[in-house]
Parts: sequence; structure tokens; C-alpha cells
Amino acid sequence: MDYKKSERLNNLSYAIRGPIFDKAQALEAAGHNIINLNIGNPAPFGFDIPDEIVEDMILNIRNAQGYCHHLGIFPARKAIMHYTQQIGIQDVRIEDIFIGNGVSELIVMCMQALINPGDEILIPSPDYPLWTTAVGLSGGKAVHYVCDEQADWNPDVADMASKVTSKTKAIVLINPNNPTGAVYEKDVLEQIVKLARENNLIVFADEIYDKILFDGNKHVPIASLSDEVFFMTFGGLSKNYRATGFRGGWVIASGAKEKAKSYLEGINLLASMRLCANVPTQYAIQTALGGYQSIDDLVAEGGRLRKQRDLIHYRLTDIPGITCVKPKGSLYVFPKIDMKKFSFGTDEQFTLDLLTEQKILVVPGSGFNAFDKDHFRIVFLPNAETLDKAVDGITELLDEKRVNIPASAIS
Repeated sequence: MDYKKSERLNNLSYAIRGPIFDKAQALEAAGHNIINLNIGNPAPFGFDIPDEIVEDMILNIRNAQGYCHHLGIFPARKAIMHYTQQIGIQDVRIEDIFIGNGVSELIVMCMQALINPGDEILIPSPDYPLWTTAVGLSGGKAVHYVCDEQADWNPDVADMASKVTSKTKAIVLINPNNPTGAVYEKDVLEQIVKLARENNLIVFADEIYDKILFDGNKHVPIASLSDEVFFMTFGGLSKNYRATGFRGGWVIASGAKEKAKSYLEGINLLASMRLCANVPTQYAIQTALGGYQSIDDLVAEGGRLRKQRDLIHYRLTDIPGITCVKPKGSLYVFPKIDMKKFSFGTDEQFTLDLLTEQKILVVPGSGFNAFDKDHFRIVFLPNAETLDKAVDGITELLDEKRVNIPASAIS
């Protein structure tokens, strides 16, 4: 008898490292040079962790030899608590902060601690696919609500409200958003808080990109808007501090915590079972949050991330048949292909053709649970020369696949 994977995994996927990624790996193994625009990993593109963060971790390495408290070391949780005070999240105590091996681990833990079979979680479309997968892995059902491309990718609160049922347990927000680069407007967040309050829903706020903001846009932590809703707010070192490999993340409980005593006990149990999070990395958290915020230089006018965002957006929108909302935050653009003008049929076929013919790796929008199969995501971490070369390849492929539209079909 063959050993088969759990049936819980049958309908789950993670497209960022899915079949197209596997195909890219095979091409690289065969000697091809691939332009990798598929994953938000700063280090390979010359974005180093600030020196003082590395120095403090090294300085404390002897103190990090043993297990620590299962919720995290005190100085790190204290620094996170102080950060909540800076950004307006009220009444957060040390015991309300859970440190994990990156936000990814904490997302899975938070879903496992909450979901019973059949429970529903509202998740944005498009989303960061780990959320959808974590819900499914925990026995729940991901119900996707619309983020409106015509409204700068802000959530459609009316659509969200229409999908609340007696089985709905929570709303997930990703702000700033991956993959769209949206930074949500305050009035939209206030509407979501009202919806959560009226329906007794938890709000899970994935705010890992909260400092990666362009053009003067401001991030509003949704947990700062109410004390009548229970919030779980996620943050970490991976993006703001370019420390993806350190695997340092946290989640903060706030708001109506009196409604969540049993749930928090469940998360506490799961945190105990994994003994503790990576201890050396925890010694970097206080330095990161309290030190010089070098990310501000990268996103400011003239900063490298800002210039690369501007370049990729300009080059893409200059291609006939491509439109793209300019990202206000995060590390991604999410262009739309007018499929009527090309012979691809789906975003997956486009990404496969782009990889096999141009040796450029991107992720199809359907991998982010987008309703329409006509988007793709590009990471703009590579330098300008690489981005230019990538767009040249995209342009060449689109020109090859462009179809002639009869004049009678043009309105």
C-alpha cells in the first residue's frame, strides 16, 4: 500500500512555491538563468539587515543557548508593547504578545486554535495564500471577499457583509496588502470594525508591511480604531527590517480580550507545544523597533525601493494591454492583462509561457485566490537593470502572443 498525504491537503496549495516555481528550479538546474520575481525575499537583491540588529543578536548569542519563555523573551515583548503604544493600539500587556518563528507560523497557530470543522473565515481576494491554506488545514472554509481594483484595491465592505453567515468566525485583513500594494483608507477600516462589532467577529490584521509606504501614505492599524472588537495584529522583522531568514514575528491581542479568554488559552497551549520561538532572533527585536528606521530612507523619494516601484509601474503601464494600480505600500505590483488582446487564456498560461520562453518567474494572480484569471504579481526588489530586462522580456512575449482584433469588435 502506498503512503498517501492527508486528505486535508488535497485542495490546498501555495502558488508562490508551487508548480511553476518547481519548473523554474528544474530550468535553473539545467543551466538556464532565471529572473526571479516571485518572492519577497530582500537579501538576494542586496537589501541587508541593518548592522546594529545583527550586532545585537551576535552580542547576545550566549544568552540564547537555552529555551526561553514559550511566549518570548521579556525585552522583545516589552519592545513590542512599547511599539503598540506608539501606533495607537491601547491596553496591550506583556502577556498579550506572542512571538513566533515568523508570522507564517503564528497564522497557522491562530487558525488551529480557533477553527472547528465548517467554521468560515472571511479572507480578501486576492490574498496572501498562506491565509487560505491555513484555514483549510485547520478544517475551516475560506470565504473570499472582493477587494475592488477600481477603488485602489480597498476591500468592498458591502461584499464582505453579504458573506457573513452564522458560521463566520473572523475577518482577515492584509494591510498594506500583498499582492496588490494597497494601503487601506481609514473610513473603509472603520466600516470593517463596525461590521465586526455587529457580528461579533474577530479581526486578524496582517500588518507585516506597515512601514513600507510610498508617496506619504499613512498606515492606520485597525486595532487602534476600537476597543469593542477583538483584534489579533501580526508584525515582524522580515520585511521592514529585511530579515526574512531570521524568522522573527509576533502577534498582538488587543481590544475586547475578555471575549477571547478561551481562545487565548488555546494559542498559549500551541505556543507551549513548540517549546519556544527562535531565541537568537528575539534579541534583535528590541534593537529593530527602537533603533534607526532605515526603511524610511528606502521608501522616500530617491530611495531605492521607491525608484524601483516607480520604474516597474511606469514600464508595465506603458505596454498596450496591461493596466496596473500604482502600489501605495509593500513590495509588489499586481498588473492586469487584457486577455482579449492575447492568446494566453489564463494567467497561469501566461506565467508558464513567460518562464519557458523568457526565463522570467512571476506568480499568477489565481495563485492569490483572485476571482479573475488575468493578473500576475511581480516583486520589485531586483535592481533597476534587472527590472528593465524583465519588462523587456514581458513586452516581447506579449507582442508575440498579441491577437488581431477585428475592427467590428472594437467599441
